[in-house]
Amino acid sequence: MNHAQKLKELYSKSIDLEESQVTKLERELPEYVQKHIRTIAEKSLSFKGVYTVLVTLLVHKILNPKQDIRYHQEQLENGFSGRTIDTKYITPTLRDLELPAMAETGWLTRSLEQPYPYTLNYEGKIGDKKVKKAFLKLVYYVQIIDLDCANTILMLLLKQVKTISDSAKNIEISPLKNPERLDIDSLVESLSLHFNSTYGVRGASKLPVLAFYAIFTVLLQQLERYHDCSLKDLGSHTASDLKSKTAGDIEILDAEKNLTEAIEIKHNKPIDTSVIAIAREKIYKFNPRRYCIFSSHEINYENIKNQTREIAIKHGCQVIVNGIVPTLKYYLRLIASLDDFVSRYSDLVQKDKEIQLIHKQKWQEIIGKLNRL
Repeated sequence: MNHAQKLKELYSKSIDLEESQVTKLERELPEYVQKHIRTIAEKSLSFKGVYTVLVTLLVHKILNPKQDIRYHQEQLENGFSGRTIDTKYITPTLRDLELPAMAETGWLTRSLEQPYPYTLNYEGKIGDKKVKKAFLKLVYYVQIIDLDCANTILMLLLKQVKTISDSAKNIEISPLKNPERLDIDSLVESLSLHFNSTYGVRGASKLPVLAFYAIFTVLLQQLERYHDCSLKDLGSHTASDLKSKTAGDIEILDAEKNLTEAIEIKHNKPIDTSVIAIAREKIYKFNPRRYCIFSSHEINYENIKNQTREIAIKHGCQVIVNGIVPTLKYYLRLIASLDDFVSRYSDLVQKDKEIQLIHKQKWQEIIGKLNRL
């Protein structure tokens, strides 16, 4: 049995557990271990790397009881390649099971890829101290104290993660009650609040991407410029450019299904010469007629104008650089119904699997305020 098969087997058992069975399993573990499992589960959406690595280590321990799972790299003495196992078996399986999953592997997280064993004094800088403590304590408990508890811990973890993941997916965002009262300034202010609130978790950088995808969905139906054009499905916002094989966050295809326009969103990232250089590589590779880069940072156009002119002259692609909020405000003036945009944006926020529950709750809160206008 390989790692994917074992993970699927334990996941199937975990979701079938009744409350009494969960209680029985929990009694097999000390209270502090139960607490650490809850910590990892509760943070599984915002610390996917930690949770994914832990799942990988637990599955590997079950299949290879003699392996010291703290030694997660082959270069470590008596170590093994946790990253290879995760990339090949664990992350694809988590995605198939519709559980939180990284784009490629948990070991892409810098705090976890350090070439040191996961001992209690591991120095990798995991952002949340409680998460780091829970992760290292669970690995220690499985490896040093109770060599036979990996099944129990993994089943309880999967059960809790499934519950949390489902609650995040199932949140319903209310529609606007009085859309005729909504004005562009209020909507732009609301979007800016949604993008820039302090969340303390990853995922907010995708919110402007969803907003632009929603507005282009409307623009493609209403503007002659986009007659017979279509939007490609949104890809993973966490995947690397090399892995995603896309020209931008959003891609518009012409009637012949050729790329005509690409949109790249840089939330909280400045546009400098290196960003334009990367855009240039994509332009020459994918050949769009227009390449848009929108940023939430102040833009120094003087620093990049020579590059954009050179691209226009040598390739023919028009590079458009502008702010996220000003561009959205301009596009909102072009569409017939603000409610149409809000409905599409709310639907994307509600269904997206990469943003966190807190982002969805925040938009629900903002819609509530708009409904009270």
